[in-house]
Amino acid sequence: QVQLVESGGGLVQNGGSLRLSCAASGRTFSTSPMAWFRQAPGKEREFVATISWGRTTTIYADSVKGRFTISRDNAKNTQYLQMNSLKPEDTAVYYCAGASLTTARSSIYVDPLRYAYWGQGTQVTVSS
Repeated sequence: QVQLVESGGGLVQNGGSLRLSCAASGRTFSTSPMAWFRQAPGKEREFVATISWGRTTTIYADSVKGRFTISRDNAKNTQYLQMNSLKPEDTAVYYCAGASLTTARSSIYVDPLRYAYWGQGTQVTVSS
């Protein structure tokens, strides 16, 4: 059974930082893109960031560019999201996603439909 388990969410003040982790088990994602998405109350799930398995390519949503950094450790089958300068509008449930296909080392996916595996989510709340 494939599992993606997020951790590191919580309550933080405006301008603060958090580091999310996503540990995968049941299959390796070392040759597949991974990503983070988020969903705020009353809104649709939106793309946050993605990283290729070769760590050569990263893409960020405009709303988080320059503040968030995605990374991964293929040996640990884990990806991370470092979030700095957090704002109240970053409040959401953050989801880890892993693609099922083996891709070129620089390939990334922004479309959530490309991701077959999802975590349960971790809540991030930024107080103003």
